[in-house]
Order: sequence, then C-alpha cells, then structure tokens
Amino acid sequence: MLSSIDPNAGRKPGVFLGVKLMKIRLLAALLFLSCHIAVAQGENLAVNENGKLIYYEVVKLEGITSDLLRNRLDAYLKKQKTLKVKSAVGDSAILANGKFVINKTLLVMSHPSGEVLYSFNAEVKEGKYRFWLSDFGFVPYQRDRYGNFVAATAKATPLEENPGKLNEGQWKEYRTQTAKYVQDFAAKLKQYMANEKPVEIPAPEKKVVSKSW
Repeated sequence: MLSSIDPNAGRKPGVFLGVKLMKIRLLAALLFLSCHIAVAQGENLAVNENGKLIYYEVVKLEGITSDLLRNRLDAYLKKQKTLKVKSAVGDSAILANGKFVINKTLLVMSHPSGEVLYSFNAEVKEGKYRFWLSDFGFVPYQRDRYGNFVAATAKATPLEENPGKLNEGQWKEYRTQTAKYVQDFAAKLKQYMANEKPVEIPAPEKKVVSKSW
C-alpha cells in the first residue's frame, strides 16, 4: 500500500502558522494597494492657481490648419446636447457651459442624486489645440410632487469646498464620478478632433471686375 505523505510533516506548528500569516498579510497588502491605486486614478483632477479643480490638455495635430480644427470643434459641440456655447472669441477660442448627472446606486437600484455644472474652454492654433474643463459645481436633486428628480437649489456648491465630515465620503464619490466623466469626455473629444473627416470650408466668392482686362 502506498502511504500518503503529508507535505507539512516534520514542520513545527509555529513555523507553519507563521508562513500562513505571512501569506495573509501579503494578500491584504496587495488588496490595499490595488484599492489605493483605484482611488488615485479616480481622483486625478488637478488644481489651478486659483485653487479650483481643472482638467487641462494640449493636443498636437500636425498638418491640420486652425480653420479645420475650429470647424471640427464647432461640429462636435453641436452634437453635445448637454453643452451650450456661451461665447466665442474670433476664430480661435470658444467657451461653453455643460452639465452631467451624478447617480447614486443602492444595491440594484440607481437614481440621480444631483448634477455637476462645469465650464468648457478651447482654443485652436495651427497644428494644435488646447481645452480645459473647470468651475465644477454640484447641485443636489429632490423629487417634485410628480415624482420627478429636479434641482433642489439654483446655486451650485463648488466641488473644491469641504462639505464637512458628515458628507465627506459622499463628496469624495462626487469628485470621483466627475473625474471619470471628464476622462471620458476628453477621450471622445480627442478622437473626434483627430479622426473626423474635414468639413469643407466654402471658398470665398470670386468677383468679376469688367472694367479692367
């Protein structure tokens, strides 16, 4: 008969327990590190000189004129239902206001808890453009008498403000969702600006001068 061999035979109980505890601690450390990295990736909005959260990026597209870049930018903004152009400075700069909804999930149920307002700025030059999103402000929702979720206040609370320890965890989640939205927005904008077919710019009308020939 073949006798089964215990791999732990000959080991002292204390040594075996110590190895097991080391494995448990290592696993816990890895889990903590992965959670810490995930949180850090979710909160990657920078802070500008005025202490406001901001996402800023310069994108180079060599060989593309500023006219075409501005044309693409205008076309992209027209497709966005939650973005409204506020002002434009010549052919190089544009300012728009936008918003997106923050959802709160409970088990399998999800409902909007509020919306984040923000400003969008962009400027174009020959072969490059830059854009930034800032002025993030949270507006909480409440149910009206018809059961619809509507804004509870007309004034937004800047995401930079500290709401206090009572709402610290929830406020942190708002910032995380905001950072995720901004990353997705930036990725879609850059893809559109780089891959969209150039929009034809009408040539200036030619005038015929019959007096001289």
